[in-house]
Amino acid sequence: MSKGDNTKAMIIEKAASLFNQQGYAGSSMSDIMQVTGLQKGGIYNHFRSKDDLALQAFDYAVLQIQRRYREAWASKQNAIERLQAIVDVFRIYIDNPQHPIIKGGCPLLNTAIESDDAHPALKARAQQAMDSWRQLFRRIIEKGIKKGEVNPNIDADEVASILISLLEGSVMMSKLNDNSIHLERAIKHLTNYINTHLRV
Repeated sequence: MSKGDNTKAMIIEKAASLFNQQGYAGSSMSDIMQVTGLQKGGIYNHFRSKDDLALQAFDYAVLQIQRRYREAWASKQNAIERLQAIVDVFRIYIDNPQHPIIKGGCPLLNTAIESDDAHPALKARAQQAMDSWRQLFRRIIEKGIKKGEVNPNIDADEVASILISLLEGSVMMSKLNDNSIHLERAIKHLTNYINTHLRV
C-alpha cells in the first residue's frame, strides 16, 4: 500500500474504535485529530466529511467481526458446530473486552441504537450488516437441514432472530452493568438450545 493508503487505513481503524466507545455524535473532530495524530486537513484529505469517515469506519468494524466469524467456523464440518463457533466468538467480549474493535461494546449494536433517528445513512448501513448476519445464520441452518444435521421442523429465520437477539441483548446488559455474567448466561443457554433443539 502507498503511504496515503496506509494513512487512510490508520484513520479508519482509529476512528472505528473511537466511534464505538464515544458514539458518532459524541466524537468531535478534535477527538478524531487526537487519536490519529493528524490535523483536520490531513483527515479531510482522505474523507469528504465526518459522515464519510463514519460510514467507512463502521464498514471496517463490521468487516473485522465478520472475519472473526469466518475464522471461527471455517474448519467446522457441520451446521451445529458452525453455529456454536459463531456463538463462541462472543466470548471475546468476556476474554478481551479491551480489544480495539469491541472496546465500548458491539459496533453493530451501538451504531443501530445511536443512528436510529439521527443518522439515516448509518442506520441503513447497520440494517445491511444485520441482514447479512441473519442471512449467514439462515444459510448455515438451511444447509444443515438439507444435510440432515439440523432439526427439519425449525424455522431458520426465527432461529436466526433468537440467536442474534439473545447475543446482542446480553452484550448490552453486560456492558451496561460491567458484568459479563449476562453474556456468559446467554452463551450457556444458546449452547444448550443448539444442542437440544437444533441438533438432530
